[in-house]
Amino acid sequence: MRQTSSVLYLAIDNLLPSQGVTDPNLEDLFEKLGRANVPCVWLTSKTRLQIDEPRRKLGMRDPFIAEDGCGVYLPEDYFHLRPQATRRGGTQGGKVQEATTVRLGRFTCLPIATPQPAAAEALEALAGETGVSVVPLASLPPRQLAGNIGLRPREAELARQRDFDELFFFAGASAAQIDAFQTAAQNQGAQLREQGALWSLAVGASVAKCIRELAKLYDRALHAHARIVGAAYARQPPTFFASCDRALLLTPNEEEDSALQKPESPKLGRVLRVPLNAEKKWESLLDFVVS
Repeated sequence: MRQTSSVLYLAIDNLLPSQGVTDPNLEDLFEKLGRANVPCVWLTSKTRLQIDEPRRKLGMRDPFIAEDGCGVYLPEDYFHLRPQATRRGGTQGGKVQEATTVRLGRFTCLPIATPQPAAAEALEALAGETGVSVVPLASLPPRQLAGNIGLRPREAELARQRDFDELFFFAGASAAQIDAFQTAAQNQGAQLREQGALWSLAVGASVAKCIRELAKLYDRALHAHARIVGAAYARQPPTFFASCDRALLLTPNEEEDSALQKPESPKLGRVLRVPLNAEKKWESLLDFVVS
């Protein structure tokens, strides 16, 4: 691995819509990051299968974090070293469980969350405990699945093939029932995230921990600390920046920019806000990462 002073952790979901036009300058940004020897780690709520095609099209060869902090995915022989086992939050028989690397498709995965079927079982248990009706996407036939989430059949099928979390929607639940479900999930240590009309549930997911563990691998490979630069849509949960040395906030426009607060983190240094409608937003991002 070539030396670098920084690693960019980029929340990609708002920049790569499931349908619609992707910013044509993104590919140029990734090429320039490559020439500057800056790894670009994608963070996404999607699965490794869903982002495989966009990664190929944009020539991405760096690790990525999928399913909202459930796991770190390493391309074949990326570090040329074996990742060390890391502690997972759960316990079994009074002993802390160790998360070892597993092979998932073409990638070596460092699991942070508990793999399936843990999330599916937790969802079923929470629905029974709270009396709230939920519909897991995995339970729907392909045609009905595509109609419910607005994706083409093939994309919908990829969306439900998940390694860690469980996608679902509430069936006729009131706001009060959803609040009760969220409280119950929190009490059981599950992570519940809203994704438009859908929700995801995971057991042990943590974006911040994914970043920390991957940063350790970079530092071991480089024999030095590579600065952690987080770049995300400004309304990303603040935990995204908990492990970052710098933060770049992408805002919809200059008017909203002024109303947003700086994310709180004891180690966070420089923070830059860049409106998405700015003509040279990607140039600003690149300068911020390498300077």
